[in-house]
Amino acid sequence: MQTVSAAPMPIPGHFDPVPVARAVTPRVDGRIDLVGLSKDELRETLAAAGLEPRQAKLRAKQIWHWIYNRGATEFTAMTDIAKAQHPWLTERFVIGRPQVVEAQVSSDGTRKWLLRSDDGQDFEMVFIPDADRGTLCVSSQVGCTLNCTFCHTGTMKLVRNLTAGEIVGQVMLARDGLGEWPSQPEGRMLTNIVMMGMGEPLYNFDNVRDALSVVMDGDGLALSKRRITLSTSGVVPMMARAGAEIGVNLAVSLHAVTKPVRDEIVPLNRKYGIEELLQACADYPGANNARRITFEYVMLKDKNDSDDDARELVRLLRHYRLPAKVNLIPFNPWPGTAYECSTPERIRAFSNIIFEAGISAPVRTPRGRDIDAACGQLKTAAERKSRAQLDREAAAEATTA
Repeated sequence: MQTVSAAPMPIPGHFDPVPVARAVTPRVDGRIDLVGLSKDELRETLAAAGLEPRQAKLRAKQIWHWIYNRGATEFTAMTDIAKAQHPWLTERFVIGRPQVVEAQVSSDGTRKWLLRSDDGQDFEMVFIPDADRGTLCVSSQVGCTLNCTFCHTGTMKLVRNLTAGEIVGQVMLARDGLGEWPSQPEGRMLTNIVMMGMGEPLYNFDNVRDALSVVMDGDGLALSKRRITLSTSGVVPMMARAGAEIGVNLAVSLHAVTKPVRDEIVPLNRKYGIEELLQACADYPGANNARRITFEYVMLKDKNDSDDDARELVRLLRHYRLPAKVNLIPFNPWPGTAYECSTPERIRAFSNIIFEAGISAPVRTPRGRDIDAACGQLKTAAERKSRAQLDREAAAEATTA
């Protein structure tokens, strides 16, 4: 059973506790959501509800299979569990999904969902299809505490961490929408996951680790750790632990190469500076030329996009001998932002300098701009509507589905 501690997370190094309202309101019906529990937690939860140990072990194995291989959301679908036991399970447990408040599909195929938790908190996920892969961008928190000035989520206050179940639930919901049950290793549309949605994953370490453990389990959703990327703005004390306990690919939101500029646009830099961050990248377990660290760099006009900035980026990556790829991201403007996107010509010139130094620096193709696909935009747009209006729209969609 998932528990949410009120105490600060035990993190080594010089760390200031993040002010997260960690309490998650229990379900009104008192039932326990089984999604996101480990195999052992699932077995222990069934035993605590009254099943004798041997039966709890068997039922846990069966339920796990139905949840993660078949996509079942009701116990009545579990045909190898006696019908007489279905009401007992239904009374005590639920196989949850986040509520879909709003769903949008872009002209380029990008899909974006505004989701709501059982306690009424809203967060987002995005699915980005490409020719050879489909990537799901998953949120780890409701809001964010980092206040990166170019990021729309940074304008939102941090409400709470998402639970492991709410993180796994995003993957489950996406597979529902893509029609990818029963689970199969080949022919999937959803092939990759990036922890790049709302929030800083390393400020919700335990839940992110536990959720990804379920996602990577060979008997579960069975996504390889090489197909999962965790993005951090630079929570240095947690990076080595992430490499050791999660072991997925690492992406770092760098976005600037000088202290004054990064202090402005990524305020966490005032706590963990560029040099400290890059040293942590150099020490990241498993990083090599086959598993390069991705550095994300949003292109902001006249802020971080000069030739000198590009050359300094090359110098830093060489100095720390980093196996690196640089993702150049054209800025996706949002209402009220103080920044503009660099011109296409400036972005190309910046990219060329890095490429000529022997470092990959592709320019990310903007996706979903016609559906408020920048992180946090859909949530903000939805907040302009009344909750009653959103509920009416959801009910109307349900009747026409």
